[in-house]
Amino acid sequence: MADNHNIHLRIITPDRIFFEGDVDMVEFNTTEGEIGVLPGHIPLTVIVKPGILVFNDGEEEKEAALHSGFAEILPDKVTILAEIIEWPEEIDEQRAEEAMNRAKERIAGHNPETDMVRAQAALMRAMARIEVLK
Repeated sequence: MADNHNIHLRIITPDRIFFEGDVDMVEFNTTEGEIGVLPGHIPLTVIVKPGILVFNDGEEEKEAALHSGFAEILPDKVTILAEIIEWPEEIDEQRAEEAMNRAKERIAGHNPETDMVRAQAALMRAMARIEVLK
């Protein structure tokens, strides 16, 4: 478990334990905005919104594309249940660019049959993938 200067971060997907370890801090997007968590944070449960997850494991800052899920924040630990999360080396940049362009086209097309919520979510996921590669 984490000491007073760290938070125990656990990120779980349906396929794997993506990351587990002690970190200095963790930042990610929620439906309420971006959140930064340090040791001693108030207990909170939030819905994850697509974006970049950033944490510092004491040696280096790490980033991943976090797409959606839920997070439980406690004073000494953060647990993220993620539908999808990817390290930069797991992302196909060309595929992400193509997905972004498709989503932009669907949004710009104003077709009444287009599910705009899904199109906007697809755009946000593609943008997160591209941003984490930069």
